Amino acid sequence: MDAQRGRTDRRRFLLIAAIPLLTAGAGTAYAVWPGPARPGPRVRTDLEPLNARFGPYVGTLGEAHWLGYDIDEKPGSAESRTVPSPDSRIRLVGVARLTAGGAAAVTGKAEYAFAPAAAPSALPAELVPYAPAGATWQHSRRFDAYANHEGAEGRPSGEYLFDTARDLVRFDLLYLYT
Repeated sequence: MDAQRGRTDRRRFLLIAAIPLLTAGAGTAYAVWPGPARPGPRVRTDLEPLNARFGPYVGTLGEAHWLGYDIDEKPGSAESRTVPSPDSRIRLVGVARLTAGGAAAVTGKAEYAFAPAAAPSALPAELVPYAPAGATWQHSRRFDAYANHEGAEGRPSGEYLFDTARDLVRFDLLYLYT
């Protein structure tokens, strides 16, 4: 009977000792298991960041569809940079509606010499539904230089295109933070 009791005690001990070991192993496996791939950037509609960044140059935005993302991260990847690089490159790209007459107010200034735009750069697929196919875009390198001056918000570069018939601005900017 003592031999049987010894086996029962040993089994009970092994069972009690195994539970924390199995729990720790399961937790470790969960932590290192690769998760699902992250989708690409999502379309944003909030206006505050855009009005703060370039509203003073293009006017107040009424609605917008835009993306803001780090171009150095791999889209659709579960990998994320855990240590920031010394240079961060953030792309802001989108289409926004200005207040009534807002596009004409910007493009009508003679010092910018707006002209019909050549073929604009391709929009990311997520934004294509928000850009009207028949838009007549106008562009000015002088306006880009004015609106993209270096400031506290990084060094922006890129272009602004305006459609006066629809009061739209299309922007594709790259902010370099060093």
